[in-house]
Amino acid sequence: MHRYPPGVRPLALSLCALCAAALCACGDTLQNRPVPDSVLEALIATPYPVYWAGSSFQGLSISDAAQDPSGAVSVQYGNCLQGGQSTCVAPLRIVTSPDNSFLPGGAAPHSITSIRGAPALVAQGGRTLVIPTGQVVLDIYASNPTLARAAARTVVPINAVGSPEAPLPPRLPDSGFAHRPLAFQTPSRLGAQP
Repeated sequence: MHRYPPGVRPLALSLCALCAAALCACGDTLQNRPVPDSVLEALIATPYPVYWAGSSFQGLSISDAAQDPSGAVSVQYGNCLQGGQSTCVAPLRIVTSPDNSFLPGGAAPHSITSIRGAPALVAQGGRTLVIPTGQVVLDIYASNPTLARAAARTVVPINAVGSPEAPLPPRLPDSGFAHRPLAFQTPSRLGAQP
């Protein structure tokens, strides 16, 4: 026969144990883990400028960095405000696209302003900035306009020389990136290889 402290029932103890286990299991479901240095080192080898705001920005650490099949690189700062694993809405996301022939925004309500000497499309109440610079298009998505503007003043290429608040390079003519097949779209050669 088990003895329990006076006034404590086995059912209550079981319920407490289940609640503690549930809280431990759910404690960090929407949070991202720190990005390994090897992921950031891979961005340095990218053949076009990849913008970032440093290893942390305004108390937000890098929580994700990825390159999609189109070549666009996304660097995320901070843990998810909404969503989770494949649908994270972070406080700050900086995306560099090598296709400078396409500027996102289209018919959505927006205005044009100058940021660091470059024309920039401002949308979603200032939370989204689209800046064509050099051979890339830099997109900044933030939880608020103040954070977006601060990031725009700070970003520099991770793989080239740059200074925060320095003028951004002027937009170059269409690089033709959109007209080249992606690596996975090119069939491999058949037959004997030399």
